[in-house]
Amino acid sequence: MTTVTIIVPAHNEERGLPATLESLLRQTAPAEEIIVVDDGSSDRTGEVARSYGVTVLRPEHNLGSKARAQNHALPHCQTDLVVAVDADTVLAPDYVERLKPAFDDPDVVIAAGNVQTRFTRTIWERGRSIEYLFGFHFHRPIQAGAASPMVCSGCCSAFRRETLVAFGGFPERTIVEDMDVTWSWQIGGRKAVYVSDAVAWAADPETLTYLRKQVWRWMAGFFQNVRLHLRPMARRKPMLALWVVLAVLEILLAPLWWTTPLVLTLVWQLPAAETLAWWLGAELLLFIPTLVYAAHRRRLSVLRVLANIPFAYPTRAVNTYYAWKGLLVELILVPLGLAKTLTVYEKGRAT
Repeated sequence: MTTVTIIVPAHNEERGLPATLESLLRQTAPAEEIIVVDDGSSDRTGEVARSYGVTVLRPEHNLGSKARAQNHALPHCQTDLVVAVDADTVLAPDYVERLKPAFDDPDVVIAAGNVQTRFTRTIWERGRSIEYLFGFHFHRPIQAGAASPMVCSGCCSAFRRETLVAFGGFPERTIVEDMDVTWSWQIGGRKAVYVSDAVAWAADPETLTYLRKQVWRWMAGFFQNVRLHLRPMARRKPMLALWVVLAVLEILLAPLWWTTPLVLTLVWQLPAAETLAWWLGAELLLFIPTLVYAAHRRRLSVLRVLANIPFAYPTRAVNTYYAWKGLLVELILVPLGLAKTLTVYEKGRAT
C-alpha cells in the first residue's frame, strides 16, 4: 500500500487554513500524517492547526520561502509519497486517491492535478478563473499527451519521497520550486504526470496589489529556470524545451498582439470598430470552445464562465508587464551583473 504524508507550509494563514485541513482530513485515501509548518506566523496559525489534531512544526524563525518551510518538514516524513499543499488550497475528497495510481510506474516521481480558482468575486479572481480553465483544459492536456508537462503545480503536487530526499529536498535556488523540480527531474530522465481528474481549488489574489506580487514571483521564477535549465533541456528533453521556447515567444510577441488594433486603425486606416471586432473575434474562436468544454468538465455554468472572459484581459495585461520585466531582469540584467535575482518570497494573497 502506498503511504502518504501531506506537508502544509503556512505563514499567517489562520483564515484559510481550516478549509484546507478539512479537505485533507476528508480524503478518501487518508494520509498517514499531515504536517503543518507554522513558519514564523504572528497570528493563530499554529493554534488553528493543532485544533485539527495534525502535527505542527514551528521553526525558530521565519524561513522566508515555501521551499524552506517544506524542507523543514521533510526529515519528519517516512512515507512513500509526500504531497505538498498550500495553506489556502482545497483538495477534492478523492484528490490523493486519484494521484496514487500514477506512481505505479516506477519512473514517475512527481504528479499533480487540475487547479481551479476557489473564488470568483473580484476582477482579478474572475480573470484568473479563465486562465486556469483554459490552461488546464488546453495547454496542460497537450503537454501531458507529449509526456512533458511544463509544471506540476506547487499548491498540490505529490512527490516520490526517496527521489525528493536524494535530490536534496525542495529546491531553494529559484523562487518557484515547483517548476524547478518538474524541469530538473524530466531533464534527468524521470517522469512528471498530469492527472486531469484530480481537482484542487486555489485561493487566488483578490486585489491588484497581491496579483502583482504573485505574477512577478511567477515570471521571475520562470526565467530563473529558463536561465538554469534550457540548455540541458534542449539536449535531453527537447519536447519540454519546445513548450518553454513557445512560452518565451508568446511573451515576446504579446506587445504586438496588444497593439494590433491600434496599428491596423492608425497605419492601415481600417475602421476602429471593425478592427476591434476582428481582433476579439479571432481570439474568441480559440477561447470559447475550450471554455465551454472546461465548464462541462467542471460542472460549471457555461454562461457564468463566458461572462468572466472580459476580466481575463486586465489579468493578461498584468501578466505581460511582469513577463517582460522577468525576461529583462533574469535573462539580461542578472547575467550582466546589473541586477540581483529575485529571492524574496512575497505572498500573492492577503492574509
